[in-house]
Amino acid sequence: MESPEDLCFPEEGCDSSIVLEKQVFGSQVSESHVQLACSLHYCAFPLNGNELCILDTTDDPEHQPLHLIGHHHSITAVAFGSKVSPLLICSASSDYVIVWDLDACMKKVLEGLMPQGVVIGTLLGMVLYVRFSPDDQTVAVCAGNRIYMLNAKDEAILAELEGHLAPVTAAEFCTWEKNILISVSEDRSFKVWDYCTGLLIYQSAVITAFPLLSLFIDDENKQIITGCADGQLWIFSLSRGHQYRCVVHINVQKEREKFYNKIGKSEHLDQIQNSSKAYTSNDLRYEETVESSFPVLQIEHCDKSANLEDEVPSFSYANARCLWIGSSTGLFIINMANFELEAILHFRDFSALSIQSAGSCAIMKKAVSGKVCCVLTSMFENRIALLEVNVAALLRSQQNELHLSGKEKRLSVIARCSLLPTSPLCLKKEKNILGNRKDIKSSVKDQPLVFHNKIKSSGYTSAPQMTMFSPKMNTKPKSSVPKGKKSNKRRNEEYPLPKSPPTKFERQVTVADKSTSVCCIQYSGHDGAVNSVGWSLDNHWLVSSSEDRTLRIWSVSSAEPALCLGKELFHKPIRSAQFYYIDTFILLSCGAEFYLLRYYLDTSKDEFKRYKSKSICKSIQKFRMTSTVEISSLSAVNEFYSYIVLAAGSNRALEVFDLNVGCSAAVITDAHSRSVHQICQNKGSAFSSQQCEAYNLFLTTAIGDGIKLWDLRTLRCERRFEGHSSRCHPCGIAVSPCGQFIASGSEDKCAYIYEKHSSTYSHKLTGHTESVINVAFGPSFPQLTTATLDGKLHLFLP
Repeated sequence: MESPEDLCFPEEGCDSSIVLEKQVFGSQVSESHVQLACSLHYCAFPLNGNELCILDTTDDPEHQPLHLIGHHHSITAVAFGSKVSPLLICSASSDYVIVWDLDACMKKVLEGLMPQGVVIGTLLGMVLYVRFSPDDQTVAVCAGNRIYMLNAKDEAILAELEGHLAPVTAAEFCTWEKNILISVSEDRSFKVWDYCTGLLIYQSAVITAFPLLSLFIDDENKQIITGCADGQLWIFSLSRGHQYRCVVHINVQKEREKFYNKIGKSEHLDQIQNSSKAYTSNDLRYEETVESSFPVLQIEHCDKSANLEDEVPSFSYANARCLWIGSSTGLFIINMANFELEAILHFRDFSALSIQSAGSCAIMKKAVSGKVCCVLTSMFENRIALLEVNVAALLRSQQNELHLSGKEKRLSVIARCSLLPTSPLCLKKEKNILGNRKDIKSSVKDQPLVFHNKIKSSGYTSAPQMTMFSPKMNTKPKSSVPKGKKSNKRRNEEYPLPKSPPTKFERQVTVADKSTSVCCIQYSGHDGAVNSVGWSLDNHWLVSSSEDRTLRIWSVSSAEPALCLGKELFHKPIRSAQFYYIDTFILLSCGAEFYLLRYYLDTSKDEFKRYKSKSICKSIQKFRMTSTVEISSLSAVNEFYSYIVLAAGSNRALEVFDLNVGCSAAVITDAHSRSVHQICQNKGSAFSSQQCEAYNLFLTTAIGDGIKLWDLRTLRCERRFEGHSSRCHPCGIAVSPCGQFIASGSEDKCAYIYEKHSSTYSHKLTGHTESVINVAFGPSFPQLTTATLDGKLHLFLP
């Protein structure tokens, strides 16, 4: 056994040790590819083939390793019991399955006697995995293609589960459902069993092209997480009614690349690797080729210290649930809210480690004084090593690098400084240009006219009437709001916080007689498909954009547009348009640019030139998105003064523009695996304390890549929502004005509602006859409207 060595390098920039190799054991045979075990204060592993070594992980020098002998063949699986007292441990080989009472064994050793365990299984075959039930009364033994349910107190087979077509690699007990066992296998599927009756409850299809090696039960979210041999993670829901659907699929290798790109650590890693004497450049290239496909050996809960937020201020998700992912190349901490990596501990980054490539791995569930123990076996050598990892130090070192990469600038949707005189939003230059329209109108009235009142024509010079009559359209009841004054009723109301989202079906509205796709609320007048429609804050105007390269502004009381910008101004279709800065400007996207337009609306007509519109519009400035062909989505808040504009491009990036400064403020590369087709912001107008926090959160969605919740202040994905099926059509998303609920359309003829703090959906709204491609929450009271591909609207209430 070698002496421990501190492995914290000065160039890592950490104040204390990140990883400490406490002990190293040499074995007479290779112990690679065996199941190891860790409990709160102990770790267990095979040694010299048929010996079971139990090591106290505390720093007490009086506690020597305990060696238990009872097997004749090599031990292949080890597991601790679920209870702390008495602490049981099970060891399995091809000859015996033995349960040991740790306290009784230690007492025997102190008395100078040979410890003995209870044999509960004999000659079951090659055992790859064992697991105790929550009450320690039953042991699940995975041997070959079968799972044996054994009595933990004597030799008795309670049930034999058959159904897998290849060796079973892991099995776990469900803690919230009685008598339920989940298993994974090299046949690339998982199964759900009632182990008391031996019945197969559910059998998945083939998940991946590689064998499934590891399994973890997430009690909090009622999910299972399984890892396969090529570094992929698959998460499935076990909640009632979810039908074991796949929640998310994670490629750990891609997430590792994204993490290193985010913290800009590639050069830093090169320096560490070049300075290491253990590898040559050829060796490094060979190792990179070898690790291009690395197995997920272990999945375990990551217990962060309670004062992590104080120790690591940049770690904004101190309360987020995280998991350890153990692989042959290192240890990874993954955030279960956004399914992104928070920290990476690569074995090769610490050249003094005895094991650079692991064959087996076991990680402690709970941290002791902020530190977690991990036991490794070497893939190529006969070594076993015990590591102690300081979780806070690991996170602190890499989160600091994230800040040093230049992304520490804090942005906010709510304007927190005065408008700069150089900002394109400053109206000093435009007041004279747009303010002279009233003078023009008054000068026309002063001209000599024969009649000041409109005289009805006899009609003999007009064109013949082609239709007998036409219905009155866009009629609006008289309002008590004085002319020229904006109604602020909706802005001043406090949006109610419902206890439940709108899930009760109220009624259905058929938009058209024929099956017609409802992409958005459309207003007549364009020659091409309408891409977007937006309301003004006072609810008096609508702005629409179209594939015909025109932008139109409509009055709700007239069928004619008040303003039309023609095709000669825009070279490509206008994808999106909206009112901005409390109806002061118009934002529109065309190609890779978006325009800031200043406008003036006047619906009155000149008596002699009725064909000429008095409304005018001027382009203030246009902004180009970095390295993209087309802006796929554009979003900004209009309900209050905000300088922030969000843009998504065909290059899968998100870009944040600060219009107070008049330039791009931040870029998020690879926001989704595909281009973002919608950005959704909380645009409620009531400034409650809860909503002020929620204004800096926004949603994005992409076909086949789910929904992500981003925090503008940290430019990080806070949570990822999955569970809806969108593979072909871009299905819309919406956030309730209170910021508590998120709705999503789906191709499976359902709408899904999520709560902000849960990655899986809470309600599934059925009853649609076609794909749900758009959703919208009511702005002033809780209701949800869904639109389907066949032209129908559905209304849901709480």
